[in-house]
Amino acid sequence: MKDLRLEQQLCFAVYSASHAFTRFYKPLLAQLGVTYPQYLALLTLWEDDGLSVTAIGDRLLLDSGTLTPVLKRLEAVGLVRRIRSKVDERQVLVHLTDHGQAMRKVAEGFPTQILDASECSGEELDRLRRALAVLRGNLDRAVA
Repeated sequence: MKDLRLEQQLCFAVYSASHAFTRFYKPLLAQLGVTYPQYLALLTLWEDDGLSVTAIGDRLLLDSGTLTPVLKRLEAVGLVRRIRSKVDERQVLVHLTDHGQAMRKVAEGFPTQILDASECSGEELDRLRRALAVLRGNLDRAVA
């Protein structure tokens, strides 16, 4: 007989960990005045500014219908600019404003705070992140 106890379900462990991350990040993101999806978009642009909406969506595993409202809100508060590409007018490129770039300084302390709160070593968290990436990829392939 299969064990269907809640505490034995990997999906619940991932789901509840996601909620814990959300609760932990809430006061951190309040310092920036952004939501978690907006923060992910900023992380992507801090790494590589001037990406297309499609490239950002590919990195975040989001479709443009989900991502576009996130980027519009970031633009409305002056953190990014969306500019139609001169090379291909079908593409919209997203650039950080000076204010959006400056917010990176505040966010640079977040990983250390996560590490401290987790009470795990950096190596343990890195192994966990890699294992979750493999799991996500396997599950994506299984439903494709």
